[in-house]
Order: sequence, then C-alpha cells, then structure tokens
Amino acid sequence: MSDWEISEKTVLITGSTDGIGKQTAVELSKLGAKVIIHGKSQEKIEKTVKELSKYGNVRAYRVDFSSLKEIKEIAVKILENEEKLDVLINNAGIFSNQKIFSEDGYELTFAVNHLAPFYLTLLLIPLLKKSAPSRIVNVSSMAHSASIDFKNLQGERGYNGYEAYSLSKLANILFTFELAEKLKDSDITVNCLHPGVINTKLLREGWGFGGASVTEGAKTSVYLASSPEVSEITGKYFSNRRVSEPARILYDGSIRKKLWHISEKLIKDRGFEIPKIN
Repeated sequence: MSDWEISEKTVLITGSTDGIGKQTAVELSKLGAKVIIHGKSQEKIEKTVKELSKYGNVRAYRVDFSSLKEIKEIAVKILENEEKLDVLINNAGIFSNQKIFSEDGYELTFAVNHLAPFYLTLLLIPLLKKSAPSRIVNVSSMAHSASIDFKNLQGERGYNGYEAYSLSKLANILFTFELAEKLKDSDITVNCLHPGVINTKLLREGWGFGGASVTEGAKTSVYLASSPEVSEITGKYFSNRRVSEPARILYDGSIRKKLWHISEKLIKDRGFEIPKIN
C-alpha cells in the first residue's frame, strides 16, 4: 500500500457546483485536499467557492462542456495556472429527453457526457504525468448500455433520452478501460464508478424520482480519489467502493479502440488537435 495522502493533493472535479460533484468537492476539501471546482454557471461557481473556502484552498474554472473550444481554452489555462494535478474526477453529466445539438453540432448527451471528458482528460495528461503518481476517476453509471450501435452514436437512427444517456455511460467505461491500457506504463491510474441511485437533478430529469443522498453518492468518488488502498489498481469499474463487473462488451478491445478512434475523429473534424499521450 502506498503512502498516498489526500491532504497533499490537488483535485479537479468537473460538474462540481451541485449534486454528487459538489458533495465530492465538500468531502475532499474536508480531508484537506486543494480542490478545483468546475461549473457552467458563474453564479453557482461563486456560491460553491464561498461554501468550500471555509475548508481550505479552492479554485474554480467556468466552462461549458458542450463547446470543444471552451474545453481547449480551459485546459490551456489549467496547464498554465496549476503547478500540479494529482486527481482528475470527470463527474459532469447531463440527461436530455430531447435531441439537442452542441455548439459543435454533436448530439448533446454524447458531447457533454463523453466527448468533453475524453478531450479534457487527454489535454490534461501532461500535468497529471508531471504530478504522478496521479489518478483519473470517471463517474459512469450502472445504467450503462450493454451494447453499442456505432451507426446510432448520436441518435442518427432515432433518439431516446434514456438510451442516449446509457450509451454515454457505456462510453465512459470504454474510455476508462482503454485509457488505462494506454497509460499502463505510466504512474497514472484510471478507474470509473457507479455512484448509486442518487437524488440529483439528473436523476429527477431522467427518471422522475429521487434516490439516496448526495453524501452516499459521493462516497465511491471520494474513495477512489483519496484511498491508499487503490493506488495500484487501474482499469476497473467500482460500485459501493468495491470492484464490480460492468457489461461484458466492456472487455472487447476492438470496441474500445473503435470508439476511441471515432471520438478522436469527431474532435479533429472540428479543427482541434488530439495530443499524443504515450
């Protein structure tokens, strides 16, 4: 077991001005971590910074995850402003019952829930490598799909809000497993998780009912960010702070590589470069 100590770490949590992300930021701040929060609303960011400042050092960045341009810009600022980044928690996510398009012309759920963390993570890997040992934690869901239709990634053949969300959560795990493989010779671990059925705005919008508390929902994210027990674990899917088994499709390397290639192409098609990570 390593001597990992979260009180010495800098943690960036996306989507951390409400719900599970905000509670994760609260819990890690209480443990002494330097927390960097992210949100889309400047008003919510300022309110969250004020709340967290009583626990210690907190910084914030505003960015709309539906814009690849803004993601690139914020990554540049983070690389310039932050001396280190020990933990990246990709928590931000949406649920949309309507088919809406991002600024870049991509279906919004796929853009925000998958393309955004995919692109942001790749951009920030130089800082994670500089800070190593470091960790990447992706918030997925047990609602991830058990199959993938590459001809309907963005609702081309028909859109259903639940199916779009399930697909994006599958993409989170496919990305996790493939990135862990690509970084296996580095000192960066990559894991993902199901937070539970939690009473958040996303759950109410998607399913119309609430669930467990956000405190419960943050537990596995906090565990993967802070526990020395997982220092040597990478490429795994967690639920309730334990390694769990996702859908069988996740173990198909050809599927993982195909989604990676498509994701890179979608970003490049909008004029953005994909950094090499190894």
